[in-house]
Amino acid sequence: MLTPDDIRAAHARIAGHIRRTPTLVLPAETFGTPVPVAMKLEFLQVTGTFKARGAFNTLLGGTMPAAGVCAASGGNHGIAVAHAAATLGIPARIFVPEISSPAKIARIRETGADLVVGGARYAEALAACEAFAAETGAHSVHAYDAWPTMAGQGTVGLEWEADAGPLDTVLVAVGGGGLIGGIATWFGRRVKVVGVEPEGSRALHAALAAGGPVDVDVASVAADSLGARNVFSRVYDTAAAHVDHVVLVSDDAIREAQKRLWLGLRAASEPGGAAALAALTSGAYRPAPGERVGVLACGANVDLAALATTVAS
Repeated sequence: MLTPDDIRAAHARIAGHIRRTPTLVLPAETFGTPVPVAMKLEFLQVTGTFKARGAFNTLLGGTMPAAGVCAASGGNHGIAVAHAAATLGIPARIFVPEISSPAKIARIRETGADLVVGGARYAEALAACEAFAAETGAHSVHAYDAWPTMAGQGTVGLEWEADAGPLDTVLVAVGGGGLIGGIATWFGRRVKVVGVEPEGSRALHAALAAGGPVDVDVASVAADSLGARNVFSRVYDTAAAHVDHVVLVSDDAIREAQKRLWLGLRAASEPGGAAALAALTSGAYRPAPGERVGVLACGANVDLAALATTVAS
């Protein structure tokens, strides 16, 4: 199992390559939430999401093969691995499904990585990536089912606690679960860690209900970042030990949270990046009076035309 010491080591390892993103304590009226929120602005990270943390921790954690690295991604993990590989001079091939946002595909191409677009969903891109790794010897960097990835993402929690002051609860969006697994490992049970998933993409919610990882169908506006079909064993075991519970939010609630992030903070958030706030603004999570709540705003790789439509609605 991952430990807080692993996360401390990851933070020291990646410090020269990431930003220590700020945390702002925002009054309730900023987004119309029941309580003030200590929002960590992780969308200001070097690749627009927290994913750079896990990517750099993996690539810096050992010698990479001559064939380089490969990764399957809905978009954000691919951007992060491609960026980290380019920074460190390592060849990279990134596999993304056809549902990936054109904005994210364009960012991967900008890094100079080889890009393969194919398959309807993330699971098909992952299968193609694993086949490539087996054929070439490239190191496959998993988006969430790997301890180095999870340790890197856990550095979000380390910074959040140091910068926000005492917190009772943190709300964290869940796709494959590497982010919440790392953050929950850091906080342990000292802080209540609540996962937030779309109603149409609930892999962790289903796993915790079933007592183990299960496949789920995926259909959500946030599927390109929160669209994992299965959280697998590392994430499940970590969440079962450290995550308090998972709440579900509708696509309409996610769009409304995107709108509030823009109007309240002028933050351009992708749907997955707004999901944690949606839990508060929709009432899916109801804090007690005076509860000190942290909200992670974790992704800004958004199609601006789509966001403009959401904000105008």
